[in-house]
Amino acid sequence: MTTTAPDLIPSATESPRMTARHLYWQGWRVARIAEHIGEKPATVHSWKARDRWEDATPTERVEHSLEARMVQLIALPEKEGKHFKEIDLLGRQIERLARVRKYHETGSEADLNPNIEARNAGPKRKPKRNALDDEQIEALEAAFLDSLFEYQAVWNEAGQKHRIRNILKSRQIGATWYFAREAIVDAFKHGRNKIFLSASRAQAHIFRNYIVQFVKETCDVELKGDPIVLDNGAELHFLGTNSKTAQGYHGDVYLDEYFWIHRFAEFRKVTSGMAMHKKWRQTYFSTPSSVGHEGYPFWNGDLFNKRRKKSERAEFDVSHEALKAGKLCSDGHWRQIVTVLDAMEGGCDLFDLEQLRLEYSPEEFDNLLMCGFVDDSQSAFPLAVMKACMVDSWEVWDDYRPFAPRPVGDREVWIGYDPTGQGEDGDGAGLVVVLPARSSEEKHRVLERHRLKGQDYEKQAEFIKSFRDKYNIGHIGIDTTGIGGAVAEYVEKWFPTVIRYRYDVALKTQMVLQAQQIIRKERLEFDAGWSDLAASFMSIKKELTKSGQQFTYKSGRNQATGHADLAWATMHALQFEPIDGPANEGVGQSLMEIYE
Repeated sequence: MTTTAPDLIPSATESPRMTARHLYWQGWRVARIAEHIGEKPATVHSWKARDRWEDATPTERVEHSLEARMVQLIALPEKEGKHFKEIDLLGRQIERLARVRKYHETGSEADLNPNIEARNAGPKRKPKRNALDDEQIEALEAAFLDSLFEYQAVWNEAGQKHRIRNILKSRQIGATWYFAREAIVDAFKHGRNKIFLSASRAQAHIFRNYIVQFVKETCDVELKGDPIVLDNGAELHFLGTNSKTAQGYHGDVYLDEYFWIHRFAEFRKVTSGMAMHKKWRQTYFSTPSSVGHEGYPFWNGDLFNKRRKKSERAEFDVSHEALKAGKLCSDGHWRQIVTVLDAMEGGCDLFDLEQLRLEYSPEEFDNLLMCGFVDDSQSAFPLAVMKACMVDSWEVWDDYRPFAPRPVGDREVWIGYDPTGQGEDGDGAGLVVVLPARSSEEKHRVLERHRLKGQDYEKQAEFIKSFRDKYNIGHIGIDTTGIGGAVAEYVEKWFPTVIRYRYDVALKTQMVLQAQQIIRKERLEFDAGWSDLAASFMSIKKELTKSGQQFTYKSGRNQATGHADLAWATMHALQFEPIDGPANEGVGQSLMEIYE
């Protein structure tokens, strides 16, 4: 420890007792202090005890030091600029320490920062909710326009010119994504209400997710609420097809996947009523389903002509050639067909066309990607039958919590899995999670459906295992005709009672007949937004075997297990139900393995 007195406290101008205290607070030992000021160590120890140097708080020690230095500077007969500067600095520090002392007494932050009290003294204003300033709105619009493919730019232009847009489209070309962005930009710019409708509320909330994500990424503002109410008064509603909940709103209407909506004709009256005023726009877009759907006359103009005298009827050409570029038709609808090939021509580089041709049968490829309507007259599960299964799950399933760690608590679920082919060139795989009926009064519910592609059997098995913590699994059924045998071996390590299904004509027939019985008795439900699951069932058809002596059920051009994977996966789960239906107590059947 140094024995040189610091410049801050010149001992010659203050009492030895005060000098000793300040030196002690600076860390000097008593013996060195006594030596420095010429006093006996016992005297310094006595001062230390009497003045309670040890008990002083850090704030008190600094205050006393500042005070002493301030007094010394003030007492100087001649002062320089540096002295006045130090006096000002010390004065501010003394004031700050006084606020700290007061804060310790009151606990009020206003004692630490007087600006807080000044801010609080003014009128109370709530922070703006769901608001963007002009610069943020410009940035949002610029990000929207910069992200468009050519066909989406055509949709944007048509929306500025025409009140009704009616679009038939390929899957996965970004239609929902586009219209969500279009809508939020317009809502912020012009304050127009937006109403998003889908076959189910869960499907409609995909719009909401896209909107919230877009604004957050572009402007770092998180939109809140359901409905979302913007600061400018525009309201964004996200609804299913429950006509009771869909009435009473007005604004621009977006109706998604309308070719898969049950009782479309009835619901369309509700949606058109929301946008009856000429300032509101209507947008209908969908992938095709069956020509027997109620939406088909709405698409091809038959509904318009049906309501007109013969002399007032118009010709409608709804071929791809006529509508590829978009066309304003006689009923005031601007129509367009956008196939996957059109999307690729328009700059969309998200598809591997050759791989898709391997994954889907020609019929599925034509329906899902080339906007071809399904002829389900030969289907084992026609759309007219499947529509009864399609419900608004968020409205109907009041005991299901999709975002909870355990969505159905400890209730037992069944998992059906239809494996993918080996390697990247294999067919797609399908997995479904079914909540089984506990009695004949309940219905089986498909809680989740997933498609995989290009994964080896270990990764497929790991994906199945990922549901173990989320659900209480009572049954897993896997097709082991091909690679599924290896998948089942891995699953068996943690789920020993996995059931293997080896396909033959008899087993496939049994599965289809049991599923038909369940569906026709309206004992199966899944979310109405899952048009892919409905289409998967619709693609299964009854055909003669190669021998011509038996009928079988197929969904593709070669192996039946390779296509309609979601439908077959569902049947693998439903197969666990006894043939005469569930008992009133408990579920399930005796364990077994089924081979050729």
